[in-house]
Amino acid sequence: MAINTLATAALFQTTLDKVAIQETVTGWMDANAGQVRYNGGAEVKIPKVNLQGLGDYDRDSGYQQGSITLEYETRKMTQDRGRKFQLDPVSIDENNFVTTAAAMMGEFQRVYVAPEIDAYRISKIATETITANKAGMIEYGYTPGATGTSALRKIKEGIKAIRERYNGPLVIHATPTMIFELEMELAGKITNIAFSKGGIDTAVPSVDGVPIVSTPSNRMYTAITIYDGKTTGQKQGGYVKGTTAKDINFLICPRITPIAVTKQDVTRIFDPTINQNANAWQLDYRRFHDIWVLDNKLDSIYLNIKDAAPTE
Repeated sequence: MAINTLATAALFQTTLDKVAIQETVTGWMDANAGQVRYNGGAEVKIPKVNLQGLGDYDRDSGYQQGSITLEYETRKMTQDRGRKFQLDPVSIDENNFVTTAAAMMGEFQRVYVAPEIDAYRISKIATETITANKAGMIEYGYTPGATGTSALRKIKEGIKAIRERYNGPLVIHATPTMIFELEMELAGKITNIAFSKGGIDTAVPSVDGVPIVSTPSNRMYTAITIYDGKTTGQKQGGYVKGTTAKDINFLICPRITPIAVTKQDVTRIFDPTINQNANAWQLDYRRFHDIWVLDNKLDSIYLNIKDAAPTE
């Protein structure tokens, strides 16, 4: 029976969007995009609300007039990434194409797409935080496990710094090394907390009720270099640590601070009779994604960096 490539492509598109959020350790950030308007392509519209503070109530004239404005700011997702894959029909017939293709694309997202999205998001948050350079929100030169240091104290100092400005739910991204040192200090006394991401609840360690999401060290850079997939030396695609990047031990931010969007563009599937490039099934994968931190929330992010502070 012939495969309905349009229906299969639509199914892939929906499924891959959901899987992308679940596979990324930063998938919780996508929840903040609920009010973002997206109509396809690379552009999104982000709501911005401006309010005024309280005024005195007057018994004769009543309330002081306040203003409220809601505007949508158009932003463009700068990350427009994709790959083309071809599957030889000799090893894949119509009966197992969907199963094989789904497994392949799922593995592709898990091994390559999710890590790149995570690394990009974290590096962009770090870059903007470093550029803003808010007082007391960045610490350099801490090596987890170093003699005379306390991983627990470092995290508590970060939480305290944010609590001076914001009192809502927080999230911590920390490297496995940082979490290891924390667990060694607490000697089995660390508490777990439920953490939801992409509709899936998991148990993660916590400090002061703040969930700590274990994040691979190769996603915790202050900057990354993204390969274009075609230039010599970059044909493998993906990303690498930036040439001037520093290693992040952990970052802390409110759940509402980052606004992240990742969208699978229209998935295209061509069967061997349509594919003009080869006698093979062709799958075109394209994903837009980006992350933003509004200017008035840049002081709510705390960074702890392993390397020494840059010299002027």
